[in-house]
Amino acid sequence: MSYKNFTIETDDDGIALITWDMPEKSMNVIDLSVMDELEAIVDQVAGDDAIKGAIIQSGKAAFSGGADLTMMEGLLKDFHVKRGNDPEGAAKALYEGSRKLTLVYRKLETCGKPFVAAVCGTCMGGGTELALACHARIVDEGLKMGLPEVKVGLFPGAGGTQRVMRMTDGQQGMQFLLQGRTLRAPQAKQMKLVDEVTGTKKLVAAARKLLNAGLDPVKDWDKKGYRLPNGKVYSPAGFQFWPAANAIYRRETHDNYPGARYLLHAVVEGLQLPMDLALQVESRYFAKVLQTPEAANMIRSLFVSMQELNKLARRPEGQRPNKIRKVGILGAGFMGAGIAYVSAKAGIDVVLIDREQEAADKGKAHSDELMSKAIKRGRASEEQKQKLLARINPTVDYEALADCDLVIEAVFEDRDIKKTVTEKAETVMKSRAIFASNTSTLPITSLAQASKRPKNFIGIHFFSPVDKMMLVEVILGKRTSDRALAMALDYIKAIKKTPIVVNDSRGFYTSRVVMTYIREGLMMLADGVPAAMIENAGRMAGMPVGPLSLGDEVALDLAWKIVSATRKDLGVKYVEGPLDNILEAMVVKQERFGRKNGKGFYDYKGKDKTLWPGITDVTGQPKPAENFNIEELKQRLLVMQALETARIFEEKCLTDVREADVGSILGFGFAPYTGGTLSYIDMMGTATFVDLCKKFTRKWGPRFKPNKLLRDMARENESFYGKFPPIQNKQLKTLRN
Repeated sequence: MSYKNFTIETDDDGIALITWDMPEKSMNVIDLSVMDELEAIVDQVAGDDAIKGAIIQSGKAAFSGGADLTMMEGLLKDFHVKRGNDPEGAAKALYEGSRKLTLVYRKLETCGKPFVAAVCGTCMGGGTELALACHARIVDEGLKMGLPEVKVGLFPGAGGTQRVMRMTDGQQGMQFLLQGRTLRAPQAKQMKLVDEVTGTKKLVAAARKLLNAGLDPVKDWDKKGYRLPNGKVYSPAGFQFWPAANAIYRRETHDNYPGARYLLHAVVEGLQLPMDLALQVESRYFAKVLQTPEAANMIRSLFVSMQELNKLARRPEGQRPNKIRKVGILGAGFMGAGIAYVSAKAGIDVVLIDREQEAADKGKAHSDELMSKAIKRGRASEEQKQKLLARINPTVDYEALADCDLVIEAVFEDRDIKKTVTEKAETVMKSRAIFASNTSTLPITSLAQASKRPKNFIGIHFFSPVDKMMLVEVILGKRTSDRALAMALDYIKAIKKTPIVVNDSRGFYTSRVVMTYIREGLMMLADGVPAAMIENAGRMAGMPVGPLSLGDEVALDLAWKIVSATRKDLGVKYVEGPLDNILEAMVVKQERFGRKNGKGFYDYKGKDKTLWPGITDVTGQPKPAENFNIEELKQRLLVMQALETARIFEEKCLTDVREADVGSILGFGFAPYTGGTLSYIDMMGTATFVDLCKKFTRKWGPRFKPNKLLRDMARENESFYGKFPPIQNKQLKTLRN
């Protein structure tokens, strides 16, 4: 029998070698065709007396990237279509469709023949659950094993919750599941999730040896008298562990994530049952999670939309692919050094320029430091480090930019400095090279006035720290060409970041919205809300840090410079408020700049930080916490960011709903469970959101006034994803300012 995604060969010893190698895919993923074929293969192995065991390996460099979540999105769409006429039938169809993989894996596990997973490289999600369903796992040294479903609003729904917690230590298992951690080979073996670690070329031989030695085809939990390795849930040990596990879950998620909540339910209830019933419990909770708006939004934004953006959905048509061989970076400070590192890591040669050779050398040393840390963690070799460092040329000589394909300016947020370096660079750059500014706030069109070739001028805004932050914001000036955009997007793909494309305006998208979050925190201080309550409200709302902490990270002196520059540019139109007063007091009078100088709204000692007791000297004594509703504070912080996004969308600075949502989560950590800023509005309902804005306008001021686009959409009961479905490449030109 032949298969589309698999091949199967049986040797003289009766061992079937199953090779998973999906055609026209860079990585194996689990879709309906894979499920059907895998089930048929299990039947074939179980029914053939000549086969005594089987090995499953990948024909690619990685084992599997997990399930194709567009399949889940399709299940959800069918569910919502059918639910109106037949709610019970729709729920049953969703349950049965979502547990098909569970049944295939259980059939493999109980077929009476032993299976060994020979796992190379990356093994994620459903791929990990396949390996766990096998009777043994042999992995290579490059293993990256994970069950990251909680990060897209779900949980491992093909047996992962039940098998992990029957195989490993309870605390490690719950951390692995709830945090979606990625395990390296030594850690996976220590947790008893894999049996042996060997070289990639030795995987199959090691698996054969295991099978020939007589691998038991019956799992421990399917044998009479099985006892859980961590003891019963209702036992003295269980009474110590599970309340603590629930407390940690609450602390980490603030109960915002249904996927994590029902994962905990599935584990606790499943561990009290035999495996088949436990898997049924897991499947029921998985189907329940799928029906939540949080899961639908997170799948759409963090899987479907992100995949589309990573495949350069916004790349203009008709532009030839660019092979970026060398980039120039102007400014070797923290940002410039970070850009140099990610570029060199991608195999691109780098010219790193600063005013002084010492500063340029220090910028290169940043890459040395990062690679040294990677070596200590076993994630890089000395040879890789030396190759990366050899690609970076630190210099003060602008002539070295002559053969660069792309030059990125990463100097201070000062127009005059940016003008100077732009002019110096363009005198030596080749005619078709692209010049990009890493500005976070200054309009690209105005910066391009310093350029003799504004068509080749574009904004490429990185986020700090560059090596960790996955988003890059591309900004189009009024005269930026499609060729410049294509070059920017090709570069971002090469360094393995996620791009969003926005039109020009002050602060663009991300910086502008981030400032509203910080500003709202400062406005709360001015309202008399205790600082600790503000910070807790931010985290409880789903933000990674509170607004005061984020202000410190961004740097309060930078925020003050932005406010000052905006005041200068707007002149008499600028309206001063509490934000100006607090920032001026903190930066000018108190010289508290944030984490960068060890003092801001927090006092810093190494990695430790505590709220500065002197905040009340700046803001006055706070009111009692009982005067404020914590739910309202949470809403203020999220609504303000979503409202500003809607304004930016109306101004056509943002033109793609996917970029609004993905950009908000990756760029400034907007509550991921919502799916992003516009999904947050859609989830609430535009009319409800507008009513809430009006309520806050009456209570807290005109900054909450809903814009015309929102009011019109509320009147027509429209959603952002309904009114503005994701655009296609060919429409890009028509959406420029």
